[in-house]
Amino acid sequence: MRNSLEKIDIAIILFLRKIVPPLARVALFAVFFWFGFLKLFDTSPAGPLVAELLGKTLPFITYRGFIVCFGLYEMLVGISFLIPGLERLAIALLMPHMITTFMPLVLLPSITWKGFFTPTLEGQYIIKNLVIIALAFSIAARLKPLKVKNNT
Repeated sequence: MRNSLEKIDIAIILFLRKIVPPLARVALFAVFFWFGFLKLFDTSPAGPLVAELLGKTLPFITYRGFIVCFGLYEMLVGISFLIPGLERLAIALLMPHMITTFMPLVLLPSITWKGFFTPTLEGQYIIKNLVIIALAFSIAARLKPLKVKNNT
């Protein structure tokens, strides 16, 4: 019995090792492309939060212009995760996005917190991005190191 249970466990683990990398890529693509696409038509539920943050940080930029650019940026992040070979670009694009995404937790506490360590729905929406960061890093962890030519 134990031997067959171990074989099943190994088979499941090997199967997951094969499907997780492409599944992670598709998941990140879906989230970023979909949410970015919604911003292009100003139908994103995050719109009011983005508008508030924009007013606090870059009040000289119009919301409409910003939200379209932001949506296109998110779509580019998603596409970059989907295409093998663009993982480093995807991670590079993801980092400033995540930094700005976490800003409302500090700059807009009345919108993101109900009380001490009690986030609002918007706060929870932001905090869940820790999972996105972990998933993106799991993709990066599987990359082969760059081979840099030394011309000296």
